Amino acid sequence: MKQTIIEKIISNHCGREVKAGEIVWMNLDYRTARDFGGANVVKHFEKHFASEAVADRKKTFFTFDCNVPANTIPYANNQQICRVFAQNQNLRVFDVDAGIGSHVMIEEGMVLPGGTLVGTDSHLNIFGSVGAFGQGMGDQDIAFAFRYGFTWFEVPPTMRIILNGKIKHPATAKDVVLAVLGRIGSKGALGRSIEFSGNVVESLDLAGRITISSMVTEMGGIIGFITPNEDILSRLKLLSGKYTLQPVHPDEGADYVETIEMDLSSLEPLAAAPPKPDNIKKVRDLKNVKVDSVFIGSCTNGRFEDFKVVSNVLRGHKVKPGVMLKIVPATKKVFGEMLKSRMVEELFEAGAIVSNPGCGGCASGQIGMTGKGEVQVSTSNRNFRGKQGDGETYLASPAVAAMSAIRGYICAP
Repeated sequence: MKQTIIEKIISNHCGREVKAGEIVWMNLDYRTARDFGGANVVKHFEKHFASEAVADRKKTFFTFDCNVPANTIPYANNQQICRVFAQNQNLRVFDVDAGIGSHVMIEEGMVLPGGTLVGTDSHLNIFGSVGAFGQGMGDQDIAFAFRYGFTWFEVPPTMRIILNGKIKHPATAKDVVLAVLGRIGSKGALGRSIEFSGNVVESLDLAGRITISSMVTEMGGIIGFITPNEDILSRLKLLSGKYTLQPVHPDEGADYVETIEMDLSSLEPLAAAPPKPDNIKKVRDLKNVKVDSVFIGSCTNGRFEDFKVVSNVLRGHKVKPGVMLKIVPATKKVFGEMLKSRMVEELFEAGAIVSNPGCGGCASGQIGMTGKGEVQVSTSNRNFRGKQGDGETYLASPAVAAMSAIRGYICAP
């Protein structure tokens, strides 16, 4: 049988060859719950498996990232419920100082090519960036996965998206994924796995690959795979301490439901205008849009490399008076890199507000909320009405976000 990447990974985790459309029981390498939804996972576990233990303590954990440290009583209660459960079950908690759970898992070397992980985060398909399978699921499904270490899953069909050309400054990986969204729309990958390939994808570093995979949710997709090259494998080997990593490649002649090819040689900075992530506009066509605030962070653009771009754009400039520039590193490790490089000092001097690691405004948690009539440029992945407050949010790259903070209107470097 000629198989796609998702068919191979699931086959390896259920002990037999599978094909798209089958419903299977799939073994899980890791299972997680975050502060949003985690308390409900505990509730379902205690209701159905009251006196039982989780399947494997070393493979089961909690991540707190939506609202950290908790600034509402409900979030504080949810986090404490998870902590108490974790203590009773002897589980690890990546607490409020750790950062975005999906990024922490990559940094910890837990997520490796060909692996499987599920949790309560709708953007766990970010793991496609390292050739692994990740999936957000409901509270009851995750409680079941906690107890038994496997879950049921319908093997999705796969489409190919081939991205050729060579992107040039000031276009970035964020513009690449916005271009794909503009091409296929919010339902273009509905219920499908995507395999990304081509010159553009091959040239991306890990941060850029994370940006691409993290927005597959906004295409309706299940997962977006980017097969790791030698540079990515070398980094993953250092993170995990494992030196025999084997990326999963599709078979030649595998069955794809659709193949889309795009030439991005002339790609320019793009933005997603409210109220949908697939409402794609050229940044140069938005030059009359006045900006009140800018949020740079989230699982889509919260890496050190993203903030390096921001720092370079801001150097020698100041945030325009009346504009708030809010910056949230993805993880404690990223924050540490920013401190050691004195980047935080540079951003502070330019007029930015730098907060602790986490999801920030993207999860309707803390920094990054907007008021009615406020226009925000955000590097996150969603701009639905109410997602980041009552204002209007435009999605763009860190480069566009930083330049917009300097000028006070949407523009690119």
